[in-house]
Amino acid sequence: MHKQILRLALPNIVTNITVPLLGMVDLAIVGRLGDTKYIGAIAIATMIFNMIYWLFGFLRMGTSGFTAQAYGAGDIKEAADILLRSLLVGLSAAICLIVSQKPIIDLAMGIVSGSNELKAIARRYFFVNIWAAPALLSMYSFKGWFIGMQNSKIPMAIAIVINVVNIGMSCMFVFVFKFDIEGVALGTVIAQYIGLGMAVCFFLKRYGSIVKMINITRSIVWSRMRQFFRVNFDIFLRTICLIAVFSFFPIAGSRFGDDTLAVNTLLMQFFTLFSYIMDGFAYAGEALTGRFIGAGDKVLLRSSIRVNFMLGICLTLAFTIIYAFGGEYLLLLLTDKQHIIDMSAQYYWWVLLVPIAGFSAFIWDGIFIGATASRAMLYAIAIATALFFAIYISFVHFWGNNSLWLALIVFLAARGLGQTVLARRNVF
Repeated sequence: MHKQILRLALPNIVTNITVPLLGMVDLAIVGRLGDTKYIGAIAIATMIFNMIYWLFGFLRMGTSGFTAQAYGAGDIKEAADILLRSLLVGLSAAICLIVSQKPIIDLAMGIVSGSNELKAIARRYFFVNIWAAPALLSMYSFKGWFIGMQNSKIPMAIAIVINVVNIGMSCMFVFVFKFDIEGVALGTVIAQYIGLGMAVCFFLKRYGSIVKMINITRSIVWSRMRQFFRVNFDIFLRTICLIAVFSFFPIAGSRFGDDTLAVNTLLMQFFTLFSYIMDGFAYAGEALTGRFIGAGDKVLLRSSIRVNFMLGICLTLAFTIIYAFGGEYLLLLLTDKQHIIDMSAQYYWWVLLVPIAGFSAFIWDGIFIGATASRAMLYAIAIATALFFAIYISFVHFWGNNSLWLALIVFLAARGLGQTVLARRNVF
């Protein structure tokens, strides 16, 4: 079982680690454009895109769970229909986003705090990056489908190419062609479409025989679509809770000033790095849980859950040690603004609690998604979200920015505890 989990997890870890590393490179690029407002602007713009794309995270998660169960049951026709179903929803959503781009950014800029100059920079980034939506949402579907088919290597190869191209293009557009922050966004757009082209090529080469099994009429049969949307609506609501927390984080941080916003943005990269690596084990949990449920094998299902948690604990200990002794060096990679680094020291100890508080929630997410147990997952995060806002409101007046970090730690821990209780009682 260790080998099966690692075979799925390690490629996903490589895949996921490129995402926060790309974010760090983007921060490093804009952090050298001459003004700390660029750091805050990309934080706000990234928050907006996270809010948008996280809403459609069900395209990956729901596709993965349903596909894994179809794979475990040996129903390849259903697996083919799931991919088409997901792609149709994703492309429709992308068209709506592009058409509605101006109202979206106007609404977002009306909510966030920050200087007018900072908001203007964020707008410039947004209006370029939004054109990546069709490619990015389509790749959500492909990635979920590949993982459900027990194939983590294809998403890994695509992610590596996307991020290498993105970094190279962004550096070229900013430092060579002097496109400013638009260059960072343009690099992202080009890289996403290259990634989509790779996904299509890999699908045709590796799963070409499945193409003839796809049936549009069968894919959009109401009974199948209703099941697809029922599970994905729960995931959608769960994602709204995540958006509420992680979008509020920079919004609240911006109320303490541009420098505090910059500090929180840099420190959140430590959480992002940990979360994307832990998601590698979550993806392995999705694939194996769905597969064993589809095959009706409860013994292997429970074995996979147990081993996944053992590996997750080991990784958590490693991250805690790395963050404890190497945090200052990591900050120096992200910015050359010494006053921001010095200011980060008063909040850094919260970063050490992130792996311990959050690891179980990530692993349980993968297990619940593979089981398509979306309602239980929704209940757990809804309670954790309520606790997040209750704690922030209770402590903000006398603890300032620290209350924001305390609320985040409680949110992570409450998710894991809630999912553990629900898993024991209702799911497995």
